[in-house]
Amino acid sequence: MKKITYNELRNAWLNFYKERGHVDVGAVSLVSDGSTGVMFNVAGMQPLMPYLLGEKHPMGTRLCNIQGCVRTNDIDSVGDKSHLTFFEMMGSWSLGDYFKKERCQWSYELLTEVFGFDRDQIAATVFAGDENAPRDEEGAKYREESGIKKENIYYLPAEDNWWGLEYGPCGPDSEMFFIDHSKAPCGPDCKPGCHCGRYTEVGNDVFMQYEKHHDGTLTPLKQKNVDTGWGLERNFAFLNGIDDVYKTELFSSVIAKIESFSGKAYDAEDKNTRSMRIVADHLRTAVMLIGDEAKLLPDNTGAGYILRRLIRRAVRHGRSLGLSAEQLIAVASIYIDDIYSEGYPLLVKNKDFILGELKKEIGRFESTLENGMKEFRKILDAGKAEGKKQIEGKEAFYLYDTFGFPYEVTLEMAEEEGFSVDEEGFRAAMEQQKELARSNQNFSGRMNMSTSVFEKLDASLVSEFTGYDVLSDESTILAMAGEDALAETLSEGAEGTIVTAKTPFYATMGGQKGDFGLICAGDARFEVAETVKLPGGRIGHVGRVVSGSFKTGDVVSLVVDVAGRASTCRNHSATHLLQKALQEVLGDSVAQKGSYQDTERTRFDFSFGRAMTKEEIAKVEALVNEKILADLPVVTKVMGIEEAKQTGAMALFGEKYGDTVRVVNMGDWSIELCGGTHVKNTAQIGSFKILSEGGVAAGVRRIEAITGEHVRAHFERMERGLEEAAAIVKTAPASLQEKLKSLMAEVKTLQSEIESLKSKAAKDALGNVMDQVQDVKGTKLLATSVDGVDMNGLRDLGDQLKTRLGEGVVVLLSAQDGKVNMIAMATDGAVAAGAHAGNLIKGIAALVGGGGGGRPNMAQAGGKNPGGIPEAIAKAAEVLSSQL
Repeated sequence: MKKITYNELRNAWLNFYKERGHVDVGAVSLVSDGSTGVMFNVAGMQPLMPYLLGEKHPMGTRLCNIQGCVRTNDIDSVGDKSHLTFFEMMGSWSLGDYFKKERCQWSYELLTEVFGFDRDQIAATVFAGDENAPRDEEGAKYREESGIKKENIYYLPAEDNWWGLEYGPCGPDSEMFFIDHSKAPCGPDCKPGCHCGRYTEVGNDVFMQYEKHHDGTLTPLKQKNVDTGWGLERNFAFLNGIDDVYKTELFSSVIAKIESFSGKAYDAEDKNTRSMRIVADHLRTAVMLIGDEAKLLPDNTGAGYILRRLIRRAVRHGRSLGLSAEQLIAVASIYIDDIYSEGYPLLVKNKDFILGELKKEIGRFESTLENGMKEFRKILDAGKAEGKKQIEGKEAFYLYDTFGFPYEVTLEMAEEEGFSVDEEGFRAAMEQQKELARSNQNFSGRMNMSTSVFEKLDASLVSEFTGYDVLSDESTILAMAGEDALAETLSEGAEGTIVTAKTPFYATMGGQKGDFGLICAGDARFEVAETVKLPGGRIGHVGRVVSGSFKTGDVVSLVVDVAGRASTCRNHSATHLLQKALQEVLGDSVAQKGSYQDTERTRFDFSFGRAMTKEEIAKVEALVNEKILADLPVVTKVMGIEEAKQTGAMALFGEKYGDTVRVVNMGDWSIELCGGTHVKNTAQIGSFKILSEGGVAAGVRRIEAITGEHVRAHFERMERGLEEAAAIVKTAPASLQEKLKSLMAEVKTLQSEIESLKSKAAKDALGNVMDQVQDVKGTKLLATSVDGVDMNGLRDLGDQLKTRLGEGVVVLLSAQDGKVNMIAMATDGAVAAGAHAGNLIKGIAALVGGGGGGRPNMAQAGGKNPGGIPEAIAKAAEVLSSQL
């Protein structure tokens, strides 16, 4: 096998498939769009499900990518050598293109030609067949033809080699394994799947060739697909001969930093090692989630709760290692600045935001953690005094509600003390609080959740929408409802829903948010907070009686908020222009996948297989504004659906149309079927500004934009910011760019001078040390110390001394601010002779109260005891001698 770096592995995977006609579709958000019922993308194929189910992918039939995934179902296992909450899946797919022959051949080529496996080291499993599907003889045949020995191909049952959901596409899969011939078979039945360590899984090819129906029967799929997935971290460790993923380059610098901060050595003590892994893993996942396109933030529900739990668990384990909040942030920044700067450039772009939000959440938890720990200890001590072995559910909820302790954190701490937690009691206390919250929430939310009370009405009681033509109207109240039942009267202070025979209020539908405004009858006033569609062709006005009372049969005046409707219309009409502009700039394949408009903004989801460039975004924005300035008339015509189709009108995503439809024309430029409300001409939109563009699912992008006065307010905020920035650097806004260029050039010059001075100071402090070179079994060793030099300075000195030494080992230690920095470097010749810088550092770090490690040719560490430097220097020769 060939040893490989992280970036080399990523590039090798993508390049291999690009050479075979695949398109890199890129990664989508870690946060799921909700279509698959999970909060995060938990597998590489998950975002591609619509296309595996038959929908045409805009980028073709051969796809590949590397997709970040988040799984927390086995979070309690994190802390061992392999489990992670964030991981990357290397994937490739055939959507009705090639099938088993090509897939098996390419998998073999990847293993042998790219990753350097020998033929004798490769095994594969195929489906053994059962009463539902035949034995996969074809898969076995192509595995053997590709190059795998027949005796290394094993037939395994469905639980090992069948992929499928409850119903839908399914089929046999075939896993590939590395055979470790240094380990003897565990018995006559030793085969892939054994836990003896002889076989290590490297990848899986899924052949989706059947459709499973609701009655359990299988029929052949018209479009046969292939889904290939390899876990990046697992294979990265394996290819480099490492059995602990936290010792790979993805984590080694993070672990070294934790060692340096904590003064504890990795692998020295199980409890500390587990905590180091948890801190490293959870902070990495937190960085990825906050820095994701979705910019997930900690919360008390949903995906945000998982993020909060990860951060708070990292804080608790960090505290057990003696890490401060600042040190946890420093650890997290390594992932942004170093490890993932190339693979995830969005992290670098969002660095300040990520670390800022992380710092806020750590601060929130730490502000209550001390008191919470004291309270936890009180509960624990009281339980022990009473001979209990369980923390009551209401006590666990108290820790959660008052001190922000996630249930899982309380459970983990309790288990460390030999206690359990009453989960059922905790859930009951949680539900009691939710019930209280539900009873206190606004009536609008409750009515949106349940509209069944209106199903009892006579079918003849329906609402006519008049709001295309007027924003105020008079009508009769047909029905009203209170909190959970129909009502004849609604009095002052009551929250409820009013249904009238006619209404100018637009109900939320088609992506457009409903109207708000007033319903009046004499002195009685009802504030409409939201307008919703109700069963049976009715429109509900949801809100609150602010004065007087209303009863069924009253004649009322209905008045829509004019400014609110106008803002929503601007955003809705701008969305039509936006879709057409996207098709003009990106191509006709662009299609709407979803939209939302309210008084503040418009959000538009569309099919497109990659991120838009800055130039494309600018072109789209300019084209929309051009059509706004063109003062195009917005004309709506009502016609039959077939006639509408003949006009070439675009149908909107997710809409169901009747026999008669409304066709909205914006000049001759945009024609769409649309039941929403619009401006009279495009000039009324005022202006249009795109705020963001990003991915929400595989092949789906999202644009968020603003119009009208919101654009003006946006630029006013920017102008104020520009003026404030200019004032800080004492210049005029018009000169800010040149001033910043000048300042940055000055900073660069000063930084260069500082580095030169630091380097000279370090050299001067070190003096001529070549007379301290020792001969250790034929290998030269220079072990010495210098005062007040940071780690970067030590590395520079080490490189210089290594060059002067020619061949050998350099060990440098420096006391700085009461702590110790140390590095070890070994030349290629010294490494060939047996020297190992990482193990050398480990051998002497404890003498300065620290720990660390690294590669054979370079390692670094930190310590807390400068007084141990002389002893550590003296010990270096002894440790090196034992290696040679």
